[in-house]
Amino acid sequence: MDLKNCIECGRSFASKDGEKLCKRCLDKKVEDDFKKVRDYLYDHPGADIKEVSDVTGVEEKIILKLLRQDRIEVVDEENSILKCKSCGKPIKSGRLCDDCKKIEFAKSLKDAGEEIKNSIEADNSKKVAYYSR
Repeated sequence: MDLKNCIECGRSFASKDGEKLCKRCLDKKVEDDFKKVRDYLYDHPGADIKEVSDVTGVEEKIILKLLRQDRIEVVDEENSILKCKSCGKPIKSGRLCDDCKKIEFAKSLKDAGEEIKNSIEADNSKKVAYYSR
């Protein structure tokens, strides 16, 4: 990690991976990029990533990141460039399709239930002894 000055505001910050903006300025830039993309898609709902990038000036990788974060979504799922990380099915946004989300959620619930059950069993297995005087 290097100590650098932000090229936007001049503040010193710990830079990892050669970043040029501090966290505050980076967050503001990401939010500004999101607003540009959102506003363009509001007026042009069928636009593809290349068109959105060319018109708004927002890099394609940032637009893909917004899609994966569920901040924007593709109108036509069949022409989606995003694929479910689990099954490979085309998705509108995020990382998983609805079916895989349900499976992941059910697995999480099952794991949490087993953890609670094991905790209760451990508590019940402790022997308690009472002595009188």
